[in-house]
Amino acid sequence: MPRRTVKRLALALLAAAVCSAGALEAAATTPRARKAGLSAKTANATAGKPKKSKRRAKRERGQKAPTAERIAEIQKALAQDGSYSGTPTGKWDARSVEAMKQFQAAHGLNPTGKLDAHSLQKLGMGSDVAGVAAPLPGISTTSTALPDSTHPQP
Repeated sequence: MPRRTVKRLALALLAAAVCSAGALEAAATTPRARKAGLSAKTANATAGKPKKSKRRAKRERGQKAPTAERIAEIQKALAQDGSYSGTPTGKWDARSVEAMKQFQAAHGLNPTGKLDAHSLQKLGMGSDVAGVAAPLPGISTTSTALPDSTHPQP
């Protein structure tokens, strides 16, 4: 056999061996590992580990309960109004509910005894825009001046 043919045959066998080793390695990895370019050894080492997410944790929805400090502040405000008697405890108990009902009734609110935006606003502890809806699109929030009948028009 000529030397050139032997060289070609050896290179072909070597290429086949490398390809089959690569095929075995690719078969040993998961599609995710192959996509990431990980070897079988690396893929097997990370197989049992959970995938780290780069996304932020989901924000909890819904209203949160007020802290004990916030409840104590509300009780102080109710006490200044004369609705709450005693020292603020920081716990929203039956005495606090009754004080809130009394405050709400005295200020023209629905006496539920619950902490709501309008009650906190009346206590001076809420937002200025609490409970106020956003303006509807297409409706002007500024008043338009109408001609005054007392002033003659030129």
